[in-house]
Formats: sequence, C-alpha cells, structure tokens
Amino acid sequence: MNEKILIIGASGQIGIELTERLRAEYGKEAVVASDVKATTDVDPILLEGPYEVLNILDKEALHSVVKKHNINQVYLLAALLSATAEKNPAFAWELNMNGLFYVLDMAKEGILNKIYWPSSIAVFGPSTPRVMTPQDTIMDPNTVYGISKLAGERWCDYYHQKFNVDVRSIRYPGLIGYKSAPGGGTTDYAVDIFYKALQEGSYTCFLSADTALPMMMMSDAIQATVQLMQSDRSRLTVGGAYNLAGMSFTPASLTTEIQKHLPSFTTHYAPDFRQAIADSWPGSIDDSIAQRDWDWKAEYDTPTLVAKMLEEIKKKI
Repeated sequence: MNEKILIIGASGQIGIELTERLRAEYGKEAVVASDVKATTDVDPILLEGPYEVLNILDKEALHSVVKKHNINQVYLLAALLSATAEKNPAFAWELNMNGLFYVLDMAKEGILNKIYWPSSIAVFGPSTPRVMTPQDTIMDPNTVYGISKLAGERWCDYYHQKFNVDVRSIRYPGLIGYKSAPGGGTTDYAVDIFYKALQEGSYTCFLSADTALPMMMMSDAIQATVQLMQSDRSRLTVGGAYNLAGMSFTPASLTTEIQKHLPSFTTHYAPDFRQAIADSWPGSIDDSIAQRDWDWKAEYDTPTLVAKMLEEIKKKI
C-alpha cells in the first residue's frame, strides 16, 4: 500500500524536520504537512509539498483533509508543551487529549492504518527512579503536560488492545535542534543557550547548575520516530510508549562543553517555576527495550551535539 501521510502540528520543533525527512523518504506529494498557522506564517520548508491549515480540534476539518488526500498514516504532533501548558491547563488538556481521540477513532473505524503520537519523559514524576528510569515503573506526573501524556499513553494502549489500532509512541527526552525555535518546554534552555553563547557570550539559565536531564539531538529523535514507524509490528512489545535515550547533562556540564569552543562563555543561574518541573523528571533513561525491539541506537553524544549546534547556529545568525 502506498503511504499517504498527514503530519498534524508540522510547524513545531519536531514537525519541520520530520516533514523534511518523511518527504525525502516517501516523496513530497505523499506527505501532507498541516498546522493551525496560515501559509504566510510557516517555515517555507513545509510549503515544498502539500500544506493544509488545520486545527486538530476541528473534527470535521480533520476528516475532510484525511479524505481529500487519501491519508492512511497520521503523525499527531500538535500539543501544548510543559511550561506553556502550566499557564493554560484546561486548553492544554483539551488540545492534548481530544485531538488524540479524534485520530484514534479514525483508526478504529478503519480510515487510518497507522498512527504516531509522541509521549515524553514528563510522564514520570517525583516517585519515579531518577537514574536509568526503566521502561515500566512508577509514573506520577505532577504537571498538566505529563498528566495528559500519561493518559494518552494509556489510551493508545487501550485502543491497541481493544480495537487492534496500530499506534506507536516514544517518550522523548529533551530535544535539541537548530532548524526551529524552542517551543516552550522545560528542556529548551539547551537550545537557547547556543544562541546566547554565540550572540551575547553569556546565558542566564532558568534551571540550577546541577539539574541533570535526558537530552537528544533532534536528528536522532527523527531517526528513532521513522525507525519505529517502519518496524515490523510483530516485534513491538510496548503498547504505550517506548523509553528513548540519547545523553544526559546538566546546565553546568553543557556550559563546560561549550567553553571548549568559546572559552569566555559564562552561564548564570536564576531558577524559576520550571525548576520544579525539571526536578520531577528523570536524570537518565534506560531504553534497552527500544534497543531490543527495533534496534534503536543514538548517533550523538554531548561533545558531538555541542560541536554541531554551534556550527549550524553560527550559520543561521
């Protein structure tokens, strides 16, 4: 069957690079990018193939776009991220959950044959083991974003068990990329810091110096997403979302790595409300199940990530 793919929330941090990758893989016409933003407000990359203005909360519009383009696969990326969601809990819940239901129901009805929906390390919480957090463990999220992602994981597994819906998911760590702006997440300091390092020579971090968090280069996250979606379903043992790991670092250790390239760079620390969010998340992730089930392996570590980010952002600015 020829794949016809719809990416919902394509102008976000993951969406732009995922659109590029999937169009390279399946052909430009086979991948429809969509977002609530008008064509004048999105990255020109998205307009290199079909683009639809779509609000995921408009169920009729979603069905119309799927029908118009004969879509059989959906990547549902539209969501309010951690720090943004805390400011508007009711809308975050509506956006993060109802959109998922609309897509799951379309698969249940046989309209779609495969769904990708991203989860996050935000599903973990204060009682979760912080070091090498296992695939199956205590999950007690205390953020709006984490609660919605945990609920979403359970619904994905439910639809898979009850209705044989092929829905796949990854618990992304903090994602670091240079092709789009940070999207309001707690780990986004690790993108912003590179711009400030190159433009101003110093950075004020909203997390404390020793806050360890799992991170990943965006290209690794894109590779993992495509690899999971292309894997044989019979190999997959996780009905909800897979743990995924790249590297872990603190703001202080990231600063030290940047100083190897920019010796005069300094970071100052002024923790804000995002510190409490970060403190409830793991410091490192065990992704051995993903390695076993679909041969996952990250390409980037901290030194190679820092070198690549500085090189690419220097070109941009």
